[in-house]
Amino acid sequence: MTIAEEGPKATRREWLGLAVLALPCLLYSMDLTVLNLAVPQLSADLKPSAAQLLWIVDIYGFMVAGALITMGTLGDRIGRRKLLLIGAAAFGVASVLAAFSTSAEMLIATRALLGIAGATLAPSTLSLIRNMFLDGRERSFAIGIWIASFSAGAAIGPLVGGLLLEYFWWGSVFLVGVPVMVLLLILGPVLLPEFKDPDAGQIDLASAALSLAAVLAMIYGIKHMAEHGASWQAAVAILAGIGLGTVFVRRQRKLADPLVDLRLFRSSVFSASLAINILGFLFLVGSFLFIGLYFQLVVGLSPLQAGIWSLPSALAFILGSMIVPLLAHRFRPAMVMTTGLAVAAAGFALLTRIEVGGNLALVVTASVIFSLGFTPVVAMTTDLIVSSAPPERAGSAAAMSETSIEFGGALGIAILGSIVTAIYRSQMAQALPVGIPPESARIATATLAGAVAEAVRLPAELAASLIAIAREAFVAGMQFSALVAALGLVATALAALVLLRGAPPAGSEGAPSKTVSEDAVVL
Repeated sequence: MTIAEEGPKATRREWLGLAVLALPCLLYSMDLTVLNLAVPQLSADLKPSAAQLLWIVDIYGFMVAGALITMGTLGDRIGRRKLLLIGAAAFGVASVLAAFSTSAEMLIATRALLGIAGATLAPSTLSLIRNMFLDGRERSFAIGIWIASFSAGAAIGPLVGGLLLEYFWWGSVFLVGVPVMVLLLILGPVLLPEFKDPDAGQIDLASAALSLAAVLAMIYGIKHMAEHGASWQAAVAILAGIGLGTVFVRRQRKLADPLVDLRLFRSSVFSASLAINILGFLFLVGSFLFIGLYFQLVVGLSPLQAGIWSLPSALAFILGSMIVPLLAHRFRPAMVMTTGLAVAAAGFALLTRIEVGGNLALVVTASVIFSLGFTPVVAMTTDLIVSSAPPERAGSAAAMSETSIEFGGALGIAILGSIVTAIYRSQMAQALPVGIPPESARIATATLAGAVAEAVRLPAELAASLIAIAREAFVAGMQFSALVAALGLVATALAALVLLRGAPPAGSEGAPSKTVSEDAVVL
């Protein structure tokens, strides 16, 4: 049935429940960004290899991406509130384990557990909001608050992380989520209704395992190639990922209740929006990690100072998210997104001009430009993905939209991170100063954080030479990755212009209406 624009008004309980739902959304987004500033400290403490460091940063996003659709289906069966509370408890426990990790391997494992727990948050909260707010205007406002909580988490993540790292050890960035999850566990059963779909299909665990294994195998191959160069191990991993992905797709075609309904891809708008989502987040998220490292390890800012200098781009993102809905009602999505992507590409083009000397104004200006330009992708692709799907498969489409965001962001960290690492290692191997002990040389050649940590053990003149060469190599990698992002966004903008040219403005006569299943049950 189509949702009417007017319905029963929400009570105080629903609005208080919305505030409760905003908490895990804010934390979910914070956990994607708060770790970036802790990389130098944890690198000095745990001494991860280049590949391990990338796994520490992006395994969270990959596990979220791999588990989102599975968690969406699971929530339909056992109840969205129950799944949300189970995920909150697991997230709190995993956060404590991550904070007190004693090795890179342990931190990777606990970050993976955090990703699985985090995958319960976005689909559960959005589904509950849709059923708590039946009036169209109130529901739109509530979903706006839901989106804003993610943006706010991204905005305050670097600031909170910087403040904690100024006074505490790197593990403190994980403990900030524990009281939030405890509060959710206390208030959730009181303020949140339960929601189930009595006709939800069976969960195919084999499909869930295949999708996750395919993603991780391909990314492992990319990382291995970046660290060790072309090798048969990398080739085998990438081919294995492609093979597992092929098996996954074939299995979905045969199942009565597939994990992913492949018929959704028959819609060109759905497929194009999904692809634009992945590509956009690939270039955006992959760059934020290096900006945080640039602030601390090249410019020499403290974690708190780096968090403050990161705030303008996050605020620009929130501002852009408020402006885009106004544009979406007047102009076609293709024009809005193409313009936004072109602006974002200009921001990355400006970022190619960074220097070792530390031009903070240039970096901040570039990040503000590409944050503003990218907001149409965030604000519009989700609506296009959901509205282009048939009513009975809108929930599956929404889950795939969330998956594309997480997958694109994590893939960006892996690909752009691999590019920066490869350039850094290549230049360091050629220009490493004579006289550095072999073990220090090995660590310094792996990462910029490792070079800075090892420099304190060396004589002053040798240390200064090592840091100067390492910073030059890192900035060279950043410049090239920014160029790749700029060119990639130009190509994505052209694709959006062509593939979405038939999509009408939001709310126009040709725009599909929002629907929910008549079988949805609120308990």
